[in-house]
Amino acid sequence: MSDIQFEEDFHKTIVDNLADGVYFVDPTRQIKYWNHGAERITGYSAEYVVGHHCFENILDHVDGEGNSLCHTVCPLAATIRDGQSREVSIWLRHADGFRKPVRVRTAPVRDHAGAIVGAVEVFSDDTAVLRAVTDADQARRDALTDELTGLPNRRLFDAALAGRLENMSRYGWRFGLLIVDIDHFKAVNDKFGHAFGDAALVGVGATLHGAVRTGDVVARWGGEEFAVLVESADDATLVDAAERLRTLVAKSEVRLAGLSHTIHVSVGGALAGPEDSAESLFARADAALYGAKHAGRNRSEIAQPV
Repeated sequence: MSDIQFEEDFHKTIVDNLADGVYFVDPTRQIKYWNHGAERITGYSAEYVVGHHCFENILDHVDGEGNSLCHTVCPLAATIRDGQSREVSIWLRHADGFRKPVRVRTAPVRDHAGAIVGAVEVFSDDTAVLRAVTDADQARRDALTDELTGLPNRRLFDAALAGRLENMSRYGWRFGLLIVDIDHFKAVNDKFGHAFGDAALVGVGATLHGAVRTGDVVARWGGEEFAVLVESADDATLVDAAERLRTLVAKSEVRLAGLSHTIHVSVGGALAGPEDSAESLFARADAALYGAKHAGRNRSEIAQPV
């Protein structure tokens, strides 16, 4: 083996075993290389991806408002065009259909003459928005997580809500509550079966968990409902959070055993006030959810301040 071949194999082994996802595209944006980290993060094998163009929407990158980036402001295409490196947070669509937040970094690749011959993208799980219970194993032992989705369950959420109400009373720290309900969930179960319904709950839970900010709490409230605490909220923040959750779910898919289906949710919310108890806050958010359902579903509605 020549020294050049050894060096190439050595470098490929290093990149293949990075925890981050790494892929390379040529000037036409055809994917030429896809490492093991990319396989792990996206669920797509190199065999499936290599040879395709990134604009074929395999990962269907979107921003927080659900806008598609692959045909508009793709950072990889922009880097090939102007030679500038970029770094941005986006959401990719996992092979299982749910949305996953990633931090993307792009850089041009040049030949010996300085001409751009492609670009490389490095992406990693965005841990700033992928929050977990502090000690997941202990939480499971204490029965504080939902067995199906892995999210905090109602018991843990009630404790978190009590803490938010106490902090608001003591320090004036504002927060909001969102209730997220899967639209026509019974029809999904009836048409595709309960295993597919369970996959829908898992997928929606994963998308919601990846869509919130550090400090927010997402829980499986029961049935097809999820509850979200939005930290440091005002009316505008709560509206934006509700629409971000609704849109990212709508841009996802549930995939199981060759079946695929798009899921929609309705969202109702309320901004906590000094006079609120847990019961009154939930009642106002639930009334807003009913309004969103009554208005046609796949909508969000925020209760008027008390």
